[in-house]
Amino acid sequence: MTADGFDDAVLGRGLDAAAETALAEAGRLRSLDPPGAMAALMRAQALAPGHPAVLIAFYRHHFFGHRPAAARDVARRALVVAARALGLPTVWRELPRQPLPGARGDAGTRFLLFLLKGYAYLSLRLDDPLEARDALAVLRALDPEDCVGGALLEAVRVRALVGEDPDADGLPPVTGAAAWARATGESAGTPR
Repeated sequence: MTADGFDDAVLGRGLDAAAETALAEAGRLRSLDPPGAMAALMRAQALAPGHPAVLIAFYRHHFFGHRPAAARDVARRALVVAARALGLPTVWRELPRQPLPGARGDAGTRFLLFLLKGYAYLSLRLDDPLEARDALAVLRALDPEDCVGGALLEAVRVRALVGEDPDADGLPPVTGAAAWARATGESAGTPR
């Protein structure tokens, strides 16, 4: 797939009609019949393996189904696809620590950056702070202008790591899941 073709694929183009139909069915069934939605996603994957639209659909299915580990696995696979299409190393830890041109407007580049941000977010949700830290460090190097908003996630990570200032709200500092919950406004242990 060429870089231009990959940009089109990230935008959902280039799927054959049967794969598009399968993705539409998965979307309709997501909340009504999760096993049926998964079957439709599997059909789409068989018809268009590695297509960004299919990977995005899998990611969303798991993310909104409160399965962060499965969503992170899809993000890992999608990072390989995105890096390969951009001519970059396929292991995210081996990406060159230099700004990527196209962070503001190139669909393929933004796809890679958002994937890395999502991977870091899910790593935090899965209580894997070192993986999140490393992914956010790579993201910062690739996107120093913070076009995809990784700095906010890094601030939340650091805030959860060091605990809150006890003078800020009169409460004692918290760490771990409780800090994450307070920093993000989520309830501890309940992924969105």
